[in-house]
Amino acid sequence: MSAKDIVVKDRRNPLKIARGLGSSQSGVGHWWSQRVTAAALVLLGVWFVITVLCLLHADYATARAAVAKPWNALLLIAFALTMFWHAVLGLQVVIEDYVHTRWKEVVLLVAIKFLAVLGALASALAVLRIALTP
Repeated sequence: MSAKDIVVKDRRNPLKIARGLGSSQSGVGHWWSQRVTAAALVLLGVWFVITVLCLLHADYATARAAVAKPWNALLLIAFALTMFWHAVLGLQVVIEDYVHTRWKEVVLLVAIKFLAVLGALASALAVLRIALTP
């Protein structure tokens, strides 16, 4: 195998080869996760908009009873979790592409994931509190 064969098989920039940089084998999984969460958000978003429109002129007790229904509570929690997960995936791509200082990138990624987990837990807790309180 000659050096020319190696160059043909490896399409990375020579500087990336020298630094040991290259594919981390996670790009396709990240891309699929974004697409799956986007598709789920379309379906859940349609359900959410229909539910909100049906409850537009309802009083507090009726709205609370609607959220307390098991399927509505489950779908509302799924909507919140999917929304936060999709947001983290999108913001991660933006930060990795546009923040070039490594420590700032790491701090922002950790902060975004922390805030997303906090928001998702708060959302799930709020729905469960409404659904499980008599």
